[in-house]
Amino acid sequence: MFKVGDQFKQEFSYTQEEVDMYAKVSGDTNPLHIDEEAGKNSMFGRRIIHGFLGASIFTRIFGTLWYADGTVYMAQSMKWMRPMFTDQTYTGVITVKEIHVEKHRATYVCEVFDAAGELMITGEATLMNKKQYVWA
Repeated sequence: MFKVGDQFKQEFSYTQEEVDMYAKVSGDTNPLHIDEEAGKNSMFGRRIIHGFLGASIFTRIFGTLWYADGTVYMAQSMKWMRPMFTDQTYTGVITVKEIHVEKHRATYVCEVFDAAGELMITGEATLMNKKQYVWA
């Protein structure tokens, strides 16, 4: 069983095609995400990926990779520090912050870093799992 301080890391990236699919599914068709000319003329100099798409690495980790069977998301806070771009490698990192034994819950620090180690997204999540989060 995991303990405070344990970490899980997962590399990821997104293509422009995936950003376009996310725009369609989410309904967020902001030109900064999907229009090359709008991105080029923005303060970022190119299109950026959706903040929630970048942060979706956390749901991938919690939902399929880290003690996933039976996990229920209870809360998530996030702060976006820098824009993220397509075809770049990022690393999602979750770190166990607190364990709430009696409630079968854990609180995690959730972060995304770029290849240079710059912090892109930071936040916290609380999850419950009565099947996996059982401490003796």
